[in-house]
Amino acid sequence: MRAMRTWDVFCNVIDNYGDIGVAWRLARELAGERGVAVRLWVDDLHAFRRIWPAIDADADRQVREGVTVCAWRAPFAPVEPAQVVVEAFGCALPEAYLAAMSERSPAPVWINLEYLSAEAWVAAHHGLPSPHPRLPLTKYFFFPGYTPDTGGLLADAGLAERRRAFAAAAPAFWRELGLEAPQPDELRVSLFAYENPALPALLDAWAADSRPITCLVPEGRLIPQLAAWLSVPTLRAGEAHRRGALRLHILPFSDQDAYDRLLWACGLNFVRGEDSCVRAQWAARPLVWQAYPQADAAHFDKLDALLARYVEGLDRAAADAVSGMWRHWNGVPCAIGLAACWSGWRAHQAAIERHAESWCDHLGKAGRLAVKLVEFAENRLK
Repeated sequence: MRAMRTWDVFCNVIDNYGDIGVAWRLARELAGERGVAVRLWVDDLHAFRRIWPAIDADADRQVREGVTVCAWRAPFAPVEPAQVVVEAFGCALPEAYLAAMSERSPAPVWINLEYLSAEAWVAAHHGLPSPHPRLPLTKYFFFPGYTPDTGGLLADAGLAERRRAFAAAAPAFWRELGLEAPQPDELRVSLFAYENPALPALLDAWAADSRPITCLVPEGRLIPQLAAWLSVPTLRAGEAHRRGALRLHILPFSDQDAYDRLLWACGLNFVRGEDSCVRAQWAARPLVWQAYPQADAAHFDKLDALLARYVEGLDRAAADAVSGMWRHWNGVPCAIGLAACWSGWRAHQAAIERHAESWCDHLGKAGRLAVKLVEFAENRLK
């Protein structure tokens, strides 16, 4: 019987929880579904604890969900490298660990897990090797993506079944949040975003809507902007405010599993970055994505690439409505104002909702990232 494979996943937490969100989902899936021994090295356990409250931010080593979570500290203490080493999003491995990798025979399979993109060039670069300039090591670039010739998308086994089963539990979920079930004509929206100049215009459009809208906002970077729009000093979890057709509810920052349920429960999800964007697509609900802002508007290319794939199959008017909302929300110059874009989205809401469900079914064709990662590593460990 073959011994259990060992994996080390390194994650440098930046500032928006997306990096650790992806790394934690991947580590959980590798340990729970793929039968490998996983160590997850994290340099900011306090940030990690925001998305998984069971984390002890002061522990050097702890086991959570079958994953050995290790504090990544400097200087890096000597440790035997794993058979497979995943460098999440180009984080630089500790020099001492690299040296230990070079002394192991056979050398570990070293993978740089890149950011997700729908851009066409991704497939051509997926899996390419990059020899280390000094050490006898080769790093492979692994690109998640939307087509079978990429690394696929993160999706845990049974996700669709759990989402469908949630319908029966939705009333209890709303009660946990202190809310009644939605009224027949009410739209529930989750809003998770970076600071955004378009936010006041969006809130104005919602307040002026002809039907009720309830917006659920997890605590985070938008709170000061929301407080300014409401003309209140600050906002805290549990508070609710009404203006026109819009009700705003501030939610506590939730763990990953609870956030999944919020995405399933809402009729429209505003998401940001990578992790919440992928989970919103799997939720089979309409979404508006905010790409991580980059210098010189480089993120516009990522936005356009995903939009082009996402609106395939929608009729022209509905596709324009989706594109208008995404572009406004990302600061792309548009010929019409956000209020008009929102009116267009509302007019085509039913078609957009049907499309979100079919898009979710389409995503599976790209393959599951963890499965593809294991296959990639095993082919090089033979």
